[in-house]
Amino acid sequence: MSWLADDEDDEEYSEYDESAAKVRPNPKGNKPRSKLRPEHADAVSGRVFSVDRGRYGVWIAENTRDERQLIATRARELGKNQAGKVSVVAGDWVDLVGDTTGADGSLARIVRIQPRTTLLRRSADDTDAVERIIVANADQMLIVVAAANPEPRPRLVDRYLVAAFDAGITPILCITKTDLADPADFLANFAGLDLRVFTMRSDDFPIAEITEALQGHTTVAVGHSGVGKSTLVNALVPDANRAIGRVNDVTGRGRHTSSSTISYRIGTGWIVDTPGVRSFGLGHIDPANILKSFTDLAAVAEDCPRGCTHLPDAPDCVIAEAVEAGDLGELGALRLDSLQRLLTTLGSERRPAGS
Repeated sequence: MSWLADDEDDEEYSEYDESAAKVRPNPKGNKPRSKLRPEHADAVSGRVFSVDRGRYGVWIAENTRDERQLIATRARELGKNQAGKVSVVAGDWVDLVGDTTGADGSLARIVRIQPRTTLLRRSADDTDAVERIIVANADQMLIVVAAANPEPRPRLVDRYLVAAFDAGITPILCITKTDLADPADFLANFAGLDLRVFTMRSDDFPIAEITEALQGHTTVAVGHSGVGKSTLVNALVPDANRAIGRVNDVTGRGRHTSSSTISYRIGTGWIVDTPGVRSFGLGHIDPANILKSFTDLAAVAEDCPRGCTHLPDAPDCVIAEAVEAGDLGELGALRLDSLQRLLTTLGSERRPAGS
């Protein structure tokens, strides 16, 4: 009986095939997912000049009759890295689609980040290897330090220098408020470095000289809160209107006034103003990059023993021997002292710098 029932069932449904089966519709109405992504061959290129809560200010067609600013958001297909979303930062060159007219209320989409030439990064602290990208494609770093109020911090400047050397960015030192204190003792810490230095009083900025140094470059301005960085940016770019603040008379600390990173065009150059910081972690830095920045010392270090740290207690360090013999000239000792201080700042006593 069971076989007969089965045969009857087969006859009953023989007129149907798979195409007659109902398929549950997608409740969201989405198209099937695909790994294929559009090429966006018609995308236009632009430079990111500001980042604010998921919205990006972008300059399009710079230095042409069609140059304009527009607001953009990240496209979904921009992709992710191991840490999550790919960061779009000030200084990035990006490709955009959508409404790129720059009209009020328009919104473009960033679909690609173009290859970066440099990346200035920092970590939360020296033990944190997770990097935070500050700015892309900068080739100069303007380190702003006050001669007093707040007191200058040589070790923080060392950290800026380490980050600049690691990124392949040329550092420039700017000392403000020299009418309050003589910066000579502070500058002595960096006598061994080939470092361009600007000094200025609270009421007298060498705007012409600094403006000239910025031409043709993308310069990122960094500094401790309260040193006068935003005041300097306002003097260089009168339309910037960056917020400025006073230094606390009790703690000697400045108040964070710049809360975002934003770029301003100065002639043929750009200056990128960053929020003031009180710490600058270096957990992501490779010590070998610091030595490479001292090209004269790096050439001598090729003959150092394998794994030499180049620190004062390093046995048979050829750099130290060359300095002692006077082979590196009058500045040799100062150059080595600067290198050793930067390596110590980085904690290289636990990690060989390479040679």
